[in-house]
Amino acid sequence: MTPSMPERTADAVAGPWIATARYGIDHAPGGLGLVQDLLNTISAGAPRHPDLLDDLGSATEWARVAVGQWSTATGRPAPDVTLDAEGLRALRIFREELLDEIDARLHVTPDPGQPVTASDRVSTGSRTSGATLRLDRGGSVHLDPAGVGADLLVSLVLATLFEAQLADVGRRIKTCRNPRCRVAFYDRSRNNSGVWHSVRACGHPTNLRAHRARQRQVD
Repeated sequence: MTPSMPERTADAVAGPWIATARYGIDHAPGGLGLVQDLLNTISAGAPRHPDLLDDLGSATEWARVAVGQWSTATGRPAPDVTLDAEGLRALRIFREELLDEIDARLHVTPDPGQPVTASDRVSTGSRTSGATLRLDRGGSVHLDPAGVGADLLVSLVLATLFEAQLADVGRRIKTCRNPRCRVAFYDRSRNNSGVWHSVRACGHPTNLRAHRARQRQVD
C-alpha cells in the first residue's frame, strides 16, 4: 500500500529537512523524513533553536519546504498546503500529541518485574484524519491523504506513519531520552537500541549527571 496525493500540487523544493538539519543529525529515509521534521520543529538544542511553528510566517515556510522535500524523497507530487491561524494551532496540538505518544512508547518506566504492555503506556488520546483507499489499474492499493491546509498535512503524516508501521520501521522514529531535549531521530542501530539523538550532546552529559548524583548519595 502506497500513500499518494491529491491532484492539486505545488512545485517541489529540493534541499535539506530544515528542522532536523538544525540538530546536526541524519534524516529518516524516504517520506519518514517528514514525520521526523515535524517533530523537530520544536525548540531544542544548546543554544536553543526557535520553534518553527511559533508563528504563521515561519510555519508556512517550514511547511512549504517540508512538503517539497517530501516530494523529492518519495518521487510523488508535492501537495499545496496553505496554513491559517486555526490550522497552525491544530498542527501544534498534533505535533505535541505525536511527541507525547512517542515519549510514552519509549520512556515509560514499568514497576519492577512487570512487563510493559500496550495498556501500560500513557495515552494522550486519539487522532483521526481523512484518507481514501484506492485500487489502481496495476492492482496496487494506494492510501490517498485528504483534506486541505493543516488537515492535509496531518493526513499525510499519519499515512506515512501507517506505511512505516506496515514496513516495521515506524518504531525507529524516536525522541531523545534526555527530557531537556526531545529531538526526534531515526534509530539505525541493528537492534533498534538507540536512546540518544546524539551520544556526545545528550548521552554523555546525562550519564555524567546521573553518576555524580549517585556519588553524592554515597557520600
